[in-house]
Amino acid sequence: MNSRRWMTRAAMGAALLGAAGLAAGAEELGVKVTSDLGAVTVEHDGEPVEIKRNQDPDNRIAEDYIRTSRECPPFCVQPMQLLPGVNTIGEIELLRMLEARAQGEDAFLLIDSRTPDWFNKGTIPSAINIPWTKLYPGSSIFDPFVAETLLLDQFGVEKEDGLFDFRQAEKLVLFCNGPWCGQSPTNIKALVALGYPADKIYWYRGGMQMWHVLGLTTVDPS
Repeated sequence: MNSRRWMTRAAMGAALLGAAGLAAGAEELGVKVTSDLGAVTVEHDGEPVEIKRNQDPDNRIAEDYIRTSRECPPFCVQPMQLLPGVNTIGEIELLRMLEARAQGEDAFLLIDSRTPDWFNKGTIPSAINIPWTKLYPGSSIFDPFVAETLLLDQFGVEKEDGLFDFRQAEKLVLFCNGPWCGQSPTNIKALVALGYPADKIYWYRGGMQMWHVLGLTTVDPS
């Protein structure tokens, strides 16, 4: 699904999301994101989902994200600036972007770059799964036809005379498991190598680990 369809669906569901947003505003949240941001409502699989922090003061991080030390390589800490032109963002920036998109003021694809086994454990509401293995030529299961189909059918890229035209390419926001995860960086590097404009790519570096640390809402794709 490309972001043009997201914009259409956002417009069609404005009343539903607006009502959900009012309900969220009416609810008194003890644990907000910031002093003036309590919750953001997005559309996931055609239904409104409210993203907010867990309200239980005794809530603990999910077990998958407890570990602090993973062997490097491959689980090496990623830099804050991944590539020139690529925008690194945090949780508040992502939530503001989701809020703007829900109101029809922005368009982008939120991409979970993890493999399906991780994605199916839970993801950020409204994210779609495009594993790094589908875009990275070095992957053992890489299929250039699949990669090209993704570019043309989902990312708004056009092709003429055998060359990719990225002028109408969609804005993308990619993430994976956290600052130690190389899956979204691999996707981003592969896209830029193909010619995708770096300034149309946003990287949520904190990924699922920081999302869980802050107790933010996830959805179970399965």
